[in-house]
This record gives sequence, C-alpha cells and structure tokens, in this order.
Amino acid sequence: MVLDLVLIGLAIAVNPFSVTAFVLVLSTRGGIWNGLAFVLTWLASFVAIIAVVLLMTGGKPPPPKSAPSTAALAAKLAIGVGLVWYGERTRRGRGRRRKSSGMMSRLDRISPWTAAGLALFLQPWGLVAAGAATVVEADLSHAASYAALLGYCLLASSSLLAMEVYATFAPDSSRVRLGRLRTWLEGHQDEAIVTVCLLLGLWLVGKSIYQLTARP
Repeated sequence: MVLDLVLIGLAIAVNPFSVTAFVLVLSTRGGIWNGLAFVLTWLASFVAIIAVVLLMTGGKPPPPKSAPSTAALAAKLAIGVGLVWYGERTRRGRGRRRKSSGMMSRLDRISPWTAAGLALFLQPWGLVAAGAATVVEADLSHAASYAALLGYCLLASSSLLAMEVYATFAPDSSRVRLGRLRTWLEGHQDEAIVTVCLLLGLWLVGKSIYQLTARP
C-alpha cells in the first residue's frame, strides 16, 4: 500500500494542469488568500475521500479474495488501463493547442470561493480514485497506516504547499520564478502527462493483474 500511495501522491503533485492553474491563482489579485483557499480545499477533498473509504471498510482491509478486495483491485486495474490509454492518446495528439490553457490564462480577478471551486474542478480525479482504491488496504490498528495516509495527503499537495509558502514569504522572487515555471509547464505539458500516465498506469495494471491472479 505504501509504495502505491507514494507513486500516486507523486503523480498528483506533479500534475501539470493543477500546478499551472495554481500558479495562475497565485498571480491574481489577492493571490495569497486565493491560493490558501485552493490548497485547503484540495487537502480537504483528500481527507474527505479517505474518511469515506475508511468508514466503508471500518478501518480494516478486506480479506483476500473477498468481493470488496477483488472490486478494489479491479478498480485499480481499470484506472491503470485508463491512464495508459489517456497517456497514449496524449502522445499521439502531442503539439495540439489546448483550449483549456487559454481559458485558464484569462484568470484575473477571482474570489477565494472561486479558487476553492477550481481546486475541486481541477483535481486529477482518475489519480484520486486510484488512491482511494489503495486506501482500502489501510489497517488502522497499526500506527504506520496513519503515517502512510498522512504522508499521502501531504505528498499529493506538496507542490501546491511549497508554492503557497514561497509566494507568501518571497512574493517578488516567486512571481518571477513561478512565471517561468508556468511557461515551462505549458511548453512541456504533453510530455509530462504522457510520462506520468504511462508510468503510473503500467504500474497499476501490472500490480493489479499480479494480485488478482497470484493470490492464494
């Protein structure tokens, strides 16, 4: 479980859509407060999803070969296949102009409420679903599971947290450097998506098939 959560958390943290959007949120008027609303909503959504999953499992992983265990593995397999498909589709269509980027670049004046809504809208829900399917394996009778879940939430939000702190304490230099980061991401967005989707998708597919076929 821990390795899967680390990989999924890293994939969410470097997702170019959410990172680019957050840089734009920070560049708006009242960007620090808007960014804080974005980050808090982002974190709250992870906590809420984890809480729902743990309520469903009772904090104990389902027995091997049981219906819930098989369903969780099947969900991870389906998500992995979907990520591979999306990564390959993006690779083949590389270089096409993205309308979403143009829409996001028109952000100027937004409220913290709007920023919070963007945080929900721009969640990489496929990756979040993969994380939820992995959390099914959490056993809350062990302290290590609490640490793993906390680490997952922080890792998945690490890029946003780092940019928020940087913009708060070094507003002038952060404006320049985050602008450069946004420009770089917009120029390498497709490559980042292909790499993240294919690597994580293949990992989820391979591990899910192994667990579905090799379990006693």
